[in-house]
Amino acid sequence: MSLFRPEIDRLAGYMPGEQPQDTGWTKLNTNENPYPPSPRVLEAINEAARGRLNLYPDPHGTRFRKAAAEVLNVDPDWILPGNGSDEVLTILTRSFAGTSDQIAFPYPSYILYETLADLQGARHVRLPLEPDWSWNFEKVMPIVEQCKLVFIPNPNSPSGNRWTWDDLVSLTPRHGVLVLDEAYGDFADHPHRGELLNSTIGTRLVITRTFSKSYSLAGIRFGFAMAHPSIISGLRKMKDSYNCDAISLAAATAAIQDQEWMQSNVARIRTTRERLNAALASLGFHVVPSQTNFVWATHPSGEHKRLYEALKAKKILVRYMTFPDVSWANAQTLDGLRITIGTDDEIELLIRALTEIV
Repeated sequence: MSLFRPEIDRLAGYMPGEQPQDTGWTKLNTNENPYPPSPRVLEAINEAARGRLNLYPDPHGTRFRKAAAEVLNVDPDWILPGNGSDEVLTILTRSFAGTSDQIAFPYPSYILYETLADLQGARHVRLPLEPDWSWNFEKVMPIVEQCKLVFIPNPNSPSGNRWTWDDLVSLTPRHGVLVLDEAYGDFADHPHRGELLNSTIGTRLVITRTFSKSYSLAGIRFGFAMAHPSIISGLRKMKDSYNCDAISLAAATAAIQDQEWMQSNVARIRTTRERLNAALASLGFHVVPSQTNFVWATHPSGEHKRLYEALKAKKILVRYMTFPDVSWANAQTLDGLRITIGTDDEIELLIRALTEIV
């Protein structure tokens, strides 16, 4: 007999992208930023390391919240720091969804939402997307109206598309909370700041952000939530006492204060993204217009796993992804390649390899 809860025994577990431990790889599979963080971040980390690491960090991340509030045009009380945005999503799930409650999220999308619901023992329902990654509101709204929590990654993964604000407002549950996971928000044409929280659904809206993508800090694990103070105060009850360490708090504070550095890297990535789009199209791929630091590419041959394996043999990693029960391409499973935007040299290497393989 298992000692674990039944929910744990049934759970397959979330599988992150490959992280090879040897050298020589061109790594385009986990949407990390190919450029280094701001030099201010390294200075802040060094200063924090020379400080009093024998003492606990600020449990509320006050310096970070004040710095973020200036950039995002909100009050510091509207911000909750977290150990990566995944921890923030975990806190949200634990805070709003009991075992009798229902959680919904788009599909195909970020499958971690399903894992978090299963861990909580809550019911989860997929909101099916159309083949062009749009919403069929007639199909999804009866589900949304029964939910306590709706997760919407905007821009979406793996597609990279972004939905309109009108679409998002429509997906707010009548008696629940809408969570906009904006992990890739800084790469969009018109990034959101805190203005959405002033909308008519502001008291039932949570926006989450990460420092793993646009701020080049996947290695420190830091993210945050923005929401009305009445929501933030409740979420604080669910977080670990010292959920963010002194090093990550110092790094994140310095990073968000150097908007010029972040925006410069984002602009470089967006330019390289357009170049990759054109190259993939010339090789016969269909690429979804992306508002992120990656693209979703499918090929008429349908041989996505073969392409992934052939690239891996050349020590080039992309993400091969499959979504069961999605029959858009007259098959029972949708699959494709999610390709992170690397440096120009990395993308050139990828294009040359794909040209040989395809």
